[in-house]
Amino acid sequence: MDVKIEQSWKEVLQPEFDEDYFAQLTDFVRSEYRQHTVYPPGPLIFNAFNSCPFNDVKVVLLGQDPYHEPDQAHGLCFSVNDGVAFPPSLLNIFKELNADLGVPVPTTGNLSRWARQGVLLLNATLTVRAHQAGSHQGKGWERFTDAVIRLLSQQREGLVFMLWGGYAQKKAELIDPQRHLILRSAHPSPLSAYRGFFGNHHFTLTNDYLIKHGKEPINW
Repeated sequence: MDVKIEQSWKEVLQPEFDEDYFAQLTDFVRSEYRQHTVYPPGPLIFNAFNSCPFNDVKVVLLGQDPYHEPDQAHGLCFSVNDGVAFPPSLLNIFKELNADLGVPVPTTGNLSRWARQGVLLLNATLTVRAHQAGSHQGKGWERFTDAVIRLLSQQREGLVFMLWGGYAQKKAELIDPQRHLILRSAHPSPLSAYRGFFGNHHFTLTNDYLIKHGKEPINW
């Protein structure tokens, strides 16, 4: 299958695109976009990949589902479009960033600036029906994004994987801890942020690791 995605990703992911499950997933997603309001907009489904080529990835931040309300999702996990109010989890991310590194809470929740520096902002499921959280789970996206994590673990060295919350932490089994740094904590959701997300210092730990491995730190 010929998928419109950044060329370096296309090369490493072509075996996935040729699998039967991906054809079935594509049929499902196309049908959903025809019949329902689905987020993110179709051209932004692979925005995380198009914004951060395979060999540029330094950090992988894993989310679960795109935001499912209007104007929020644009293909980068936890990120929202310019001018959109911060969802609670994103606000807590900015609070931890401020406490950890002293970075002021930004005026926009658009995390494209992170992606351009090598942060792959990857949701496990890349699409969602409007107002229905989790509506596209179990359709094949998770198999695809698990393959992405596995390929990064196998073909790259010295990456940082930020796994926030129980769902993300289960993905640790796909990652070689001898080759990469795996950071785990509670999720930044208001339901769990005070149970170990606040004070996790993941932004400092990430940059310290990148510097130690001869890479430019992220300007969060």
